Amino acid sequence: MELCSCGSGLPYENCHKNAEELIKKYKAQRQQTPTLKMIKNPVQIEGIREAGRINSLVLDAVSKMIREGITTEDINRVVDSETRKLGGIPAPLNYEGFPKSVCVSINSQVCHGIPDNHTYLKKGDIVNVDCTTIVNGYFGDASRMFTIGEITPQADRLIKVTRESIALAISKIGPGAHLGDIGFYINRLAVKNGFSVVREVGGHGVGLAMHEDPFVAHVGDLGRGMVLLPGMVFTIEPMINAGKRGVFVDAANGWTIYTADGSLSAQEESTVLITETGVEILSK
Repeated sequence: MELCSCGSGLPYENCHKNAEELIKKYKAQRQQTPTLKMIKNPVQIEGIREAGRINSLVLDAVSKMIREGITTEDINRVVDSETRKLGGIPAPLNYEGFPKSVCVSINSQVCHGIPDNHTYLKKGDIVNVDCTTIVNGYFGDASRMFTIGEITPQADRLIKVTRESIALAISKIGPGAHLGDIGFYINRLAVKNGFSVVREVGGHGVGLAMHEDPFVAHVGDLGRGMVLLPGMVFTIEPMINAGKRGVFVDAANGWTIYTADGSLSAQEESTVLITETGVEILSK
């Protein structure tokens, strides 16, 4: 019995044989294909699935406590304690110098907001909470939007369109689809509603590290880009602005990204697995 060279301990027949055959097939068609490293083996997929499950439970805990009057640091404390209670490690903490266990981004903050003790949530805020959890060396990643009290009609529509865009993209992909399809459907829906999509930041491969290849753009062309094959695991996380798509990085902390025109921004993120027949959401 020939074992797969990936180190899974599984027979090659039951591991990467099909992936290698598909890569050869699509290369012969002159299509861009993933590397074998981007195709997770069954053992890795089980580990990533568990990390994603726990990551979703952490976000569930946030949904039960988030409210007007708490600080962003209160959210950080809940994420850190809940993650550890469930047997995980908060991946953002000390990642390339990031000082907290979670990203909390409010209103015009596109992403990478740093929790602190002096930022209080107030009525009308829209808040993105972005969690990444390590469990037994595997990574789960997702973010959710939360609203504080009554929000403006524009903010409500922005969040709805953002959620609709990620759901639409997921519904349109599967084995044999292309990375460009994701950005095509997200951008088309955003523009149709008068919004814009951030291009400087996107989704990414995930599972064995916090960020892996490929980069997942949220603006793209239908039928273009890397072909999607079973075993690929990556995030889809559109950041959609109510105004123009321009952004800038906070020079003071080097992390937080804001809309350049001060408009609202919303983001939803899921980790997805391309299966033999479609897509499985591993964390949302």
